[in-house]
Amino acid sequence: MSEGEKTRLIAWSHEMRAVHNRLREALRVTRDAVHEGRSGTAATRDLLLFCHGFCTALTGHHEGEDRTLFPAIAAAYPDLRGTLAKLEQDHSMISHLLAGLQGAVEGAAPPEELDRHLEGIAALMENHFRYEERRLLTVLETLELDRDPAQALGPL
Repeated sequence: MSEGEKTRLIAWSHEMRAVHNRLREALRVTRDAVHEGRSGTAATRDLLLFCHGFCTALTGHHEGEDRTLFPAIAAAYPDLRGTLAKLEQDHSMISHLLAGLQGAVEGAAPPEELDRHLEGIAALMENHFRYEERRLLTVLETLELDRDPAQALGPL
C-alpha cells in the first residue's frame, strides 16, 4: 500500500471524529440557545434555527452512515454486522428523540421542556458516538471506500 493510500484510509477515522466533534458543538450551541431562552434573551426564531440545524445535521450524519458507510464496513468486515445493527438501532432511537424535540420546538414548549429533550438526545448521542468510535475507528483506518466523506458521514 502506498503512503498516499494509507493516508486516505486513515483520513476516514479522522473525518468521523471531526464530524462527531462538530455535532457535539452543534448540540452545545443549541443547548446554550435554550438556556438563554430561560432568561428571555433568545428569540423563538433563533431557537428554531438552532434546533432545526442540529436535527438536520445529526439526521444527515446517520443517514449517510446507514446508506453508505455501514454497508461498506459490513461487506469488508462481516463479523461487525452485529455492531452495525446496534448502531443502526441507536440511529432509529435518536431519530425518534429528534422528532420529539422538533415537535416541542414547533409547539413553543418552555425552555425547561426543550432542555429535557436535548438532555436525552445528548446522553444517547454521546454513548452512541463513543461506542461507534471504539468499535469502528480502527476499521476505518483500513476500509477501502472511494466515496466523498459528506456522502458517507453526512454533509457537515
